[in-house]
Amino acid sequence: MIWTILIGAAAGFLAGNILRGEGYGAIGNIILGVFGGLIGDFLFGLAGLGPHGIVGDLISATVGSVLLVYLFGNRRHGRRSARN
Repeated sequence: MIWTILIGAAAGFLAGNILRGEGYGAIGNIILGVFGGLIGDFLFGLAGLGPHGIVGDLISATVGSVLLVYLFGNRRHGRRSARN
């Protein structure tokens, strides 16, 4: 359980930095990373790949988190327009 929280926090932080340039706060990073880990494990499983070890779990959770933020951001805000 503690590894899930730690990997989720790291994956959420990485996803936030990749897409926004900053994290989502401690709780937000953990929640994002845990759900991202579930999505990442599912997608990697469909591809016939399984994460092995802490590094594999972190990569899987980060990929899932980035996908989650990307999809949620587009649904929530619609298409982004250019800002002046």
